[in-house]
Amino acid sequence: MSHMPELEPTALPDDAVEIGRIADAWGVKGWFKVIAYSADPEALFAAKQWFLLPAEKGAKHFTGTVLLPVKQVRPHSDTIVATSPAVLDRNAAEALRGARIFVAREHFPQAEDGEYYWVDLMGLQVSNREGVDLGVVKDLLATGPQTTLVLAYEEGGKERERMIPFVDAYIDKVDVVAKTIIADWQPDY
Repeated sequence: MSHMPELEPTALPDDAVEIGRIADAWGVKGWFKVIAYSADPEALFAAKQWFLLPAEKGAKHFTGTVLLPVKQVRPHSDTIVATSPAVLDRNAAEALRGARIFVAREHFPQAEDGEYYWVDLMGLQVSNREGVDLGVVKDLLATGPQTTLVLAYEEGGKERERMIPFVDAYIDKVDVVAKTIIADWQPDY
């Protein structure tokens, strides 16, 4: 029988970003496995508290948003495991199965110069050196060694997609504050 740990109800911060979910209990002492949505999940490791929302599918052991204090997060073989002072045993960890993990954007580690979190690129307006509007970033794809921007734009009243490799050869400038990207790219590529 899964027993939900005592977690404080809270509001989801406006800048919260979904970064993973709790997969399952791990061991008998309240540890749990985490599935990260990023190949480089720094925010999972850096945040001292996670905001949890119930699983989208399956059993829900809580409603609304709850605050999970994080004691330790570490890689373990091909997965990530974590523990919380609020999760005392395997039953409590099982009760969190499927919970969606959010972290306030302010708790993300500072990105290096020239590096960006995907969440910061979403919704940016992309234009080329000549000022031609190429679209808005609606998704990103990790294609092997590089990331590709997926832009949404309209042509002849129809929703279209354009893809631009997110590499220095094509991206001149990213201005997260102004919400713009300048690319060396033509609309007919």
